[in-house]
Amino acid sequence: MRLATRIAMAMVTALPLAVRIDAARAAHPLRVGLEFDPAPLDPATDGSYTNRIVTTVMCDSLIDLSPHLRFIPELATSWQWSADRLSLTLHLRPGVNYQDGTPLDAASIQANLVRYKTAPYSIRKAEMSAITGSVVINPETIKVTLSHPYAPLIATLANRVGTPYSPKILNLPRDQIAAHPVCAGPFAFKDRVAQDHITLTRWPGYWNAKAIHIPAVVFRTVTSATVRKTDLEAGALDIADHIAPTDVAEIEARKNLIIVKTPSLGYSLIEFNLANGKAADNPLGKSALVRRAFSLAIDRAALNQVAFNGQYIPSNQMEVPGSAYYDNAYPVPKRNIAEAKKLLAEAGYKHVTVTLQIGTDPLDRQAAEIIQSMVKDAGFDVKLVSEEGAGLVGNARSGNFQAVMLLWSGRADPDGNMPIWLTCKGFTNWGHFCSPAFDKLIVQGSEGSSLAQRKPFYDKAVAIFEQQAPDIVLYHYSMIWGLSDKVHGFHGRPDGLWRPEGMTLAP
Repeated sequence: MRLATRIAMAMVTALPLAVRIDAARAAHPLRVGLEFDPAPLDPATDGSYTNRIVTTVMCDSLIDLSPHLRFIPELATSWQWSADRLSLTLHLRPGVNYQDGTPLDAASIQANLVRYKTAPYSIRKAEMSAITGSVVINPETIKVTLSHPYAPLIATLANRVGTPYSPKILNLPRDQIAAHPVCAGPFAFKDRVAQDHITLTRWPGYWNAKAIHIPAVVFRTVTSATVRKTDLEAGALDIADHIAPTDVAEIEARKNLIIVKTPSLGYSLIEFNLANGKAADNPLGKSALVRRAFSLAIDRAALNQVAFNGQYIPSNQMEVPGSAYYDNAYPVPKRNIAEAKKLLAEAGYKHVTVTLQIGTDPLDRQAAEIIQSMVKDAGFDVKLVSEEGAGLVGNARSGNFQAVMLLWSGRADPDGNMPIWLTCKGFTNWGHFCSPAFDKLIVQGSEGSSLAQRKPFYDKAVAIFEQQAPDIVLYHYSMIWGLSDKVHGFHGRPDGLWRPEGMTLAP
């Protein structure tokens, strides 16, 4: 027996080095640490950032977003607007199958669009409000029809609405769809243990299989940024998502680790309750002057330096400073305590007490405590109350808040940023700000076909936002990943996502 073992070991050692390396690589999944456990894996029902990380690795979309925020072909190879811009025709990639072998054709895309728009449990309905239907022209061509010109449709189809699942599972109960999702992409769902891990395995039938070199991806839920960093340092993770800005320098100092950073579309904001129940009956809810005073009492640059080691981007709009749709007429304001006190006096107040609800993330608390100290100089007495994620959102939806610190992952198209927070029926407009003039500008901005046509309307909407201050934006994040130096070909995107094509993992 010992002789047989020695012979077997000698045979393995005798294999060419390249073969041994390939064998080792094939046995090693890519291990990724996520900051919180994804919700059920169904684009019709999920709205979480970590869900999108998993489904972007697992599934293709009709249209993809490049690291430079350009819309590029994926399951759709090309698309054209009609002359009246009331329909968009998409040409599908031929020869593509879902991971259960079902052909991906126009009829299956139509079935997915119907589910996203009409299923009782779908939370995608607001995104699809401009879509009136679709027409199957042939198996590889589908036309999406609209009630009015809507340029953000491209961005919508590059997001969850553009991620189709196999038609064989669409009529199953929602929990069964999410329990074993089947899409068209490079990795197939294998298993999941809640609060622990999700495993995906390479699917050999993928249309671009030659670009996939990793055998499997294991997403681990590691809620502590400190533990993610420690696991990365120990070699238990190959990629750590959402590295704390305070850990960047330490990771960069290690020879076997790499930091990848890109400015994020995501931002942090404070939303005020203006008209959502009894809790709105407070000075911040009643007066834009008080809200603007609160904003002016915050030193955003100092907040970034102290809380985030200068890794984030001080901001005051829902478009990141320097981007195409940022309105330079309203730059990031400097702290001005004298002006803040003046605005408070105009509103009839000298001191204002407010409860600010925050999440449980230690960095969020640190930022909130800095803000608490800053605004005190202008006459604001802020009480901080921590809530876990679901409780925080539940309080906001029900109007059980005066002010709440929230975040948004951001969208490449401006229609996915301001409107959700500020239009009268915006699905995260939990403070119930409502301005018909603002809503009209948003619709007009969405109908243009170019930046030059759209931006003037969004700029006018920014002017209303700055004047009324129903929310105040504090900073845009930087997307920060920690990587083992064994990971090659990783390209993070400003939306916090990445794709596995071209990635390799050294043994």
